Amino acid sequence: MTRRHQSTRRALRIHAAAAVLALAAFGLAQTAVAQTMPTPDSPPLAARVNDPVWDRADALVKQMTEAEKLLMVHGYFPPFADRTPGAPLDDMIPSAGYVTGVPRLGIPNLRESDASLGVANQVEQRKGDTATALPSGLALAATFDPQLAYRGGAMIGAEARAKTFNVLLAGGVNLTRDPWAGRNFEYLGEDPWLAALMAAEQIRGVQSNHIISTIKHFSLNPQETGRHIIDGVIDEAAHRESDLLAFQIAIERSHPASVMCAYNKVNGDWACENDHLLNQVLKRDWNYPGFVMSDWGAVHSTVKAANAGLDQQSGQELDRQIYFGDDLRAAIDAGEVKQARLDDMVRRILYGVIQTGLIDHPTPANEQPIDYEANADVAQTMAEAGIVLLKNDGGALPLLATARKIAVIGGRADYGVMSGGGSSQVRSVGGVQEYAFEVGESHGFVRMTWHKSSPLDAIRAAAPNAEVVYLDGKDRAAAARAAAEADVAIVFAWHWQTEAEDSETIDLPDNQDDLINAVSASGKKTVVVLETGGPVLMPWLNQVNAVVQAWYSGQRGGPAIANVLFGKVNPSGRLPMTFPARIDQAPRPEVPGIQLQKAVEAARFDQRQPPAFDSWEQPYVEGAAVGYRWYDQQGHRPLFPFGYGLSYTDFRYSNLRVEDGDRLTVSFDVTNTGRRAGADAPQVYLRAGQARPTLRLIGFEKVELQPGQTRRVTVTAEPRIIADYDAANPGWRIAAGSYPLYVGRHVGDEALKGSAHLNAWTRQP
Repeated sequence: MTRRHQSTRRALRIHAAAAVLALAAFGLAQTAVAQTMPTPDSPPLAARVNDPVWDRADALVKQMTEAEKLLMVHGYFPPFADRTPGAPLDDMIPSAGYVTGVPRLGIPNLRESDASLGVANQVEQRKGDTATALPSGLALAATFDPQLAYRGGAMIGAEARAKTFNVLLAGGVNLTRDPWAGRNFEYLGEDPWLAALMAAEQIRGVQSNHIISTIKHFSLNPQETGRHIIDGVIDEAAHRESDLLAFQIAIERSHPASVMCAYNKVNGDWACENDHLLNQVLKRDWNYPGFVMSDWGAVHSTVKAANAGLDQQSGQELDRQIYFGDDLRAAIDAGEVKQARLDDMVRRILYGVIQTGLIDHPTPANEQPIDYEANADVAQTMAEAGIVLLKNDGGALPLLATARKIAVIGGRADYGVMSGGGSSQVRSVGGVQEYAFEVGESHGFVRMTWHKSSPLDAIRAAAPNAEVVYLDGKDRAAAARAAAEADVAIVFAWHWQTEAEDSETIDLPDNQDDLINAVSASGKKTVVVLETGGPVLMPWLNQVNAVVQAWYSGQRGGPAIANVLFGKVNPSGRLPMTFPARIDQAPRPEVPGIQLQKAVEAARFDQRQPPAFDSWEQPYVEGAAVGYRWYDQQGHRPLFPFGYGLSYTDFRYSNLRVEDGDRLTVSFDVTNTGRRAGADAPQVYLRAGQARPTLRLIGFEKVELQPGQTRRVTVTAEPRIIADYDAANPGWRIAAGSYPLYVGRHVGDEALKGSAHLNAWTRQP
C-alpha cells in the first residue's frame, strides 16, 4: 500500500469518528454574555425600524407558537434522522440538512445541500442523481474574474432549485493560510480582496434564484486535521485585517441570508458560541440581519451558544445532543435564555427566507428539467479561464495539431480528471470513478474521485492526425521509452486533497517526481499538467519544457485542458496562492496537531481508550500577513508568486495615473503587443501599515484584448484594504502620508511604479 493510500484511509477513518470522538472530549463551560454588549435578543442597532423585510419577519414571529419557533432553530441530518423520534422523514430529501417550516404561515421547509462546487451528492444518497461539477474554488479564484463567479453561482442555484433544494451551503471565503491545508481547493485563495469579491459574486449568483446561500466558515478555519479541537489564536487587529475583512466585504456586497460558524475555537471560545465573533463583530459592528447556522457537529452547548449569537443548530444528529430543542425550551423556562432571544433567532431565519425571495417564490414541489449541456459549458469556461500556465520555455506550448506522435502519461488521463474530496463532492453528469478503501466504520464520505472527462480523448480529438499513446506511468522505464519515441510527452500529475484531513506533504505522491524526471530525461519535449488542490513542490521544474496548473478542473476538465494545450484557448489564469520553493518557507512547515491526531486515531481504531485531550492553542504567527504578504515580509523567494501566470501573447502597461487624497484611484493602459488575442489580469499593489508595513493587493481587472488593442483600466481602492484596524479605539485608520504602489503582472513585478499621497481617514468597525 502506498503512503498516499495509507493517508487516504486515515482521512476516511477520521471523518467517520470525528463528530463523536472529538466532541466527546470537551468540557462545556457556561458563561454569561458580556454586560457591556447589547442584549442578544434585541434588533441590531435598531436598524430594522425602517426595514420592511424585518417588519415582515417580525409579523410572522408574532403569529407563531413556541413549538413552531423551536422547530425552526434546529435542523435534521437526513441520513441519520431516523434516529430522532418525530422526524418528518417523508418530506426529507437525502442530503445535508432539513429544517421544519410552518406551512400554515407560508414558511417553507428548508432543504439544504452542500454546494461549494455544485449540488453535492457525495455518496449517492439520491440514487442516480447527478449535477454539474464546477472546477475547484482555487480554479475559480485563478480566473480573477468575478463575472464568472456569478455565472457559476447562478448555475448552481438554478440546479439546486430545480432539484427542490432551497438552501445551499456555499460561499467558502476562509483565507488559504497554509499550502498543505486539505480544504484549500474549495476556497478562494490567500488575499482578502480577491476572496471577498469572488465569494460575493458567487453568493449573489446563488441567491438570484430566490434561494438561500450561506457564507462560511466563520472564522479562522484554515486547517482540517484537528478541526474539531484546534483553538486558533490571533490578535483582533490581525483577524480584522485578514479573514474577517474577507467576510465583511463579501457580506456587504452579497447579503448572504446565513453565516455558517466553524468547528474550531477562536481565542478560547468555540466559533459557534463565540460572543465576540457572533454578537459583537457580526451582529453589532457589521449590523448583519440574517441568521447564524452551525456547521454540522459544531455545537457544544445550549445556553452559551444561544446567548452568544448562534441562531440555528444544523445537522443535530452529528452533535452530542439536540441543544436547541427541549434543552432550549427548558433554558427559556429557567430564565437562562430569554424568550426574546428565541424570537430573535427565528426572526433572523425568516429575514433570510424573505430577503432572498424564497417565501414569495417557493421552490417547486417536484423536480424540474435542467439544461445540463448549457451548464457544462459554464463549467468548461471556468476551467479554461482558471488554468494557469506556469512555464513555457521556447514556446513549447501551444502544441501543434500537426504533431505526429504524442505520449500521454499518468494521472488516469485515460479516464478523467481528479476531484477534491469531502462535502463538496459532486456526482457529475457523465459519471465518476471512485476509489474507496475498507476502513472499518467509515461511511465513505471521503473518496478519491475522478470526473469522467478524459484528457486523453480530448487530446486525440484536438490532434486527429497524430498517433496518441497512453501509459499509466507505473512503469517509469516504459514511460521514458514512449516519450523518447514521441514528439512530445504530456505527463499528468496529481495531488489529492480532501476535507477532514490535511496533507502531510506537498510533494507529489506515488513517486510521480521520479516519473517526471524519467520522462524529461528522454530528451523530448515534456509538458507537465498538474491536477492539484493547491501548491506542490516541483524538484523537476528545470528539466521540463512547460508546466500547466489545471487544478481540479470539473466535469469538462478534459476538453478544457486540451483547448489550452493546443492553443484553442489562450491561458489567462493567475495564481490565487503562492507556491513555495520549499515547505519551510511557509508559516507552518508541518500540519499542527498531526501527531496528536495520529495517536488519537490509532487508539480509537485499535479498540483502546483514546488519550484524553482538549483543544490546543494554535497561534497564527503571520497574523494579517497571509500568503504573499508573509513571503514578502520574510524575504522568501517563492517558486511562483501570487498573481503569476503566463500567456501565449504579451501585454504592456503604460501611462500610469494616480489620483489620491481622500480617495485612491489608479488608472493605466494595457496593450496586447503579441499576435494572439488574450486576456490579462493586471494587478495593483500598495505597501501600507504603520506597525509593520505589508504589501496589499488593492485592485485588479480581467481584460480581454485583440492583438494591438489597448484598454484603459481604472482601479479604485477599498480603503479598508489599505487601513490598519485599531482594536483599542475600535475602527479603521489610514494615516496621512505617502504610500508606494505599483502595477504588475504578479506580486513583485513592478512594471509601473508610483506613489499615493493619502489624507487621514477613519471608519467605525
